[in-house]
Amino acid sequence: MADMAREAKRDLGAVDKPDLQWRIVGGLLGLAVGFCSRKVLSFAWERATGKKPPASADSPEIGLGEAIAYAVVMGLGMEVARIVVTRSAAKKWRSWKEAAAAREITP
Repeated sequence: MADMAREAKRDLGAVDKPDLQWRIVGGLLGLAVGFCSRKVLSFAWERATGKKPPASADSPEIGLGEAIAYAVVMGLGMEVARIVVTRSAAKKWRSWKEAAAAREITP
């Protein structure tokens, strides 16, 4: 059963283990996207609510509704940003790798 799953992944263009270069680039990209999306979402929260974002959702000074709303906005926003950017970068990375492989094959 596992062999069939691996074969299906290969047929769809997926590889079992990404190369080291992509893992490094993907990790750095994830850090950058996390940082930037947190800044953008914090700015949007401040503009929408008129209050600074909570420093900690666990703080007793913050109402439960506000803490939950902030957690949902940050979690959803950051994950959507990460997925969109990582998928587009992976697609571009794959096309660069395929172009480099085609150049190596062609004399």
